[in-house]
Amino acid sequence: MIKVTLKGGTVKEFEPGVSIADIAKSLGMGLYKAACAGKIGGKACDLRTPVTEDCEVEILTFDNVDGKHAFWHTASHILAQAVKRLYPNAKLAIGPAVENGFYYDIENEKGFTPEDLTKIEAEMKKIVKSGLELECFSLEPDEAVKLMQEAGEPYKVELAKEHAEKGEKISFYKQGEFVDLCAGPHLMSVSPVKAIKLTQATGAYWRGDANNAQLVRIYGTAFPKASELEAYLAAVEEAKKRDHNVIGRKLGYFTTVDVIGQGLPVLLPKGARVIQILQRFVEDEEEKRGYLLTKTPYFAKSDFYKISGHWQHYREGMFVMGDEEKDKEVFALRPMTCPFQFQAYLNEMRSYRDLPLRYNETSTLFRNEASGEMHGLIRVRQFTISEGHLACRPDQVEEEFKQCLELAKFMLETLGLDEDVTYRFSKWDENNRDKYIGSAEEWENVQNLMRGILNHLELDYTEADGEAAFYGPKLDIQIKNVYGKEDTLITIQIDFQLASRFDMVYTDTDGQKKYPYVIHRTSLGCYERTLALLLEKYAGALPLWIAPEQARILPIGERQHDAAYACRDELRKAGLRVEVDDRSEKIGYKIREAQLEKIPYMLVIGDKEVEANAVSVRSRKHGEMGAMPVTQFMEHALNEVRTKEK
Repeated sequence: MIKVTLKGGTVKEFEPGVSIADIAKSLGMGLYKAACAGKIGGKACDLRTPVTEDCEVEILTFDNVDGKHAFWHTASHILAQAVKRLYPNAKLAIGPAVENGFYYDIENEKGFTPEDLTKIEAEMKKIVKSGLELECFSLEPDEAVKLMQEAGEPYKVELAKEHAEKGEKISFYKQGEFVDLCAGPHLMSVSPVKAIKLTQATGAYWRGDANNAQLVRIYGTAFPKASELEAYLAAVEEAKKRDHNVIGRKLGYFTTVDVIGQGLPVLLPKGARVIQILQRFVEDEEEKRGYLLTKTPYFAKSDFYKISGHWQHYREGMFVMGDEEKDKEVFALRPMTCPFQFQAYLNEMRSYRDLPLRYNETSTLFRNEASGEMHGLIRVRQFTISEGHLACRPDQVEEEFKQCLELAKFMLETLGLDEDVTYRFSKWDENNRDKYIGSAEEWENVQNLMRGILNHLELDYTEADGEAAFYGPKLDIQIKNVYGKEDTLITIQIDFQLASRFDMVYTDTDGQKKYPYVIHRTSLGCYERTLALLLEKYAGALPLWIAPEQARILPIGERQHDAAYACRDELRKAGLRVEVDDRSEKIGYKIREAQLEKIPYMLVIGDKEVEANAVSVRSRKHGEMGAMPVTQFMEHALNEVRTKEK
C-alpha cells in the first residue's frame, strides 16, 4: 500500500497505481464529478495519472487555475471536434487553454463567419450532451506520424515529427470519433462543460510566423454552470467600457495610424504628459535610493549583441538593419538596455568598495512582436521602460533584491495597482536547454538562491518553468487587464552569466578579480502599459497627481474671462495643470463636457466669484464643494498632489 497525503493533511492508503480520478472518487462522487485535474508533489497532472509511491496529492476543480486550464483545454477539443464534423476539410493546428478560455487555430479555405460560429457552438453543445468519455493513449513516434498523415492533418504531422526526434512516445486523447495529438491534462468526459460561448474568430499565423500559413483562430470560453458564463459575459461587457483602447482614444490619450504601423501608437498631449509625470516621479525616487542615471544608444552593431547572447537567443524579437551576408556592418535596435549600461561599469576599474553600483535609465526599447499580439498600449513594438541594472557582490544580492522589490511595491501602491498583481518565480526549462546559457548546475544554484530570497521575504508566489530570461531566473510581477489577460508589468532578474561575457570584474578583499552578480530590474515597467492599466483601473478618471489636466476654469460669460485667465496663471505658477474653457457655451454644457472628460476639478467663475477673488469648486470625487478663495483651493489641490491621493 502507498500513503497519499491529501490537502488539509489527511493521509489515506491506496493500492500502488491508483489514479488521481479514483482517489477523487473515493472522497465522494461530488468531488469526482467536479475534478478537472490533479497535482502530485505540487505539479499539475492529468486525472488519469497513476500514483505509484507515497506523495502529496491535490484534486483540482474549476476553482483552481490549473483546474480551469484542464477544463478549457477539454473545451478546445470539443471545439475542434465540432469543426471537423461541420467542416471535414478543415485542418487543425493547435488549441490551448488561455487566460479566460481557449482557442483553436484552424486552416479553413473560407474562414469562419459569425453564422459559422453559431453553428459550431450548437454542435459543441450536442457533443457535450452526448457525454463522450475521453481516453488517453500513446504511440511510438513513427506510429503517431502515420496516424496524423492518415487523418490528413499536416500541422499535427509536423508536431508529431518534432516529438519523434526526441524518441519519446507521443500521447493522444480520443473522444468518440475525434482523436487529437495532445499532452493534456483533460477532464474524464465532456459532460462537465455545460456552458459554452464562442467569442470571436481572428487571423493567426502557424507558429506565430507571418511567413507561415494563414490560419483562423477561434476563441471561446466555457463554464460548469450557465450562471457562471452569464456573469462572465456581463463582466466582459463592463470591461469593454473600461478598455483603455476605448477610453484612451475617446479621451485623447493616444491614437494609432495604419500608415505608421501596428504596435506604434502616437501619444497625444494628454498621454505624453502622464508618461512624463510618471517618468519624473520614478527617476526622482530612484535617485533618492542611490541610482546613477545613464543615457545609452538606441541601437548597436550585431557584434555587440553576440557578446551578450541576445543575437543568438533573441534575434527573432529584434529589428535588424542590414544583411550579414551583404553588409560590412549590421545594426539592430535595442530590445533591452543591459549590455549598454554595462559599458558604464566597464568605464573604470572596480573594487569591492564600489559595489553595489546601481544604474538606471528611462529607456526606449524596440521589440518585433507578432502582429497578432498587438493590443493598444498593452503590447507595442516601441516602448519606454524604467530600466536598471545593479552590480553587487554575492553577500549583497539578497539585500539589493529586497530593495528592488520594495521599490516596485512602493510604485504599485502609490499608483493604486498593488491589489491587482501576483508574483511569479520564472525558471528555466531544463528540457529545452538550447534556449539558455550556462550549465544545469549553475542554473540550479542561482534558482535555489532566488527561491531562498523569495521565501525569506515571505512573498506569496507561484513558480513557472520556461519563463526565465536566457541568462537567469526572474521574479515577474504579473497584472491583468480588464479582460483578464495577464501580462508582466515589472521584473527583477538575477543574472549570473553576462558579467563574465563582458569581462565585468571587481577586485575583492583578497585581491582577486571576481565577477559581480547583476540584478536586472524595472521599478515600474513599461510606461505605455502602465498608462493603459491606469486608464482601465480608474475608468479614465486618473488621480489628481497624474491627471494631465487637473482643473478646468469655467467662466460663466465673457465678463469673467480676464479673471479666469488670472486665476489660471496663479494656479499654474503653483505647479497645477489648469486650462480655461472660454467658449460661448452655456455653463451647464461646459460642466457636462468637463465631467465626460474626467477632469478632477471644475472651477466656476461668475460675477460673485470675480468680486471675491474666489472660485465655485465642483469635484469629480466629492461633488459640490462651494465657493472658496483661490488660495484655499490651491492649498487643497496641492496637498492632494503631495499626498498622491488616489
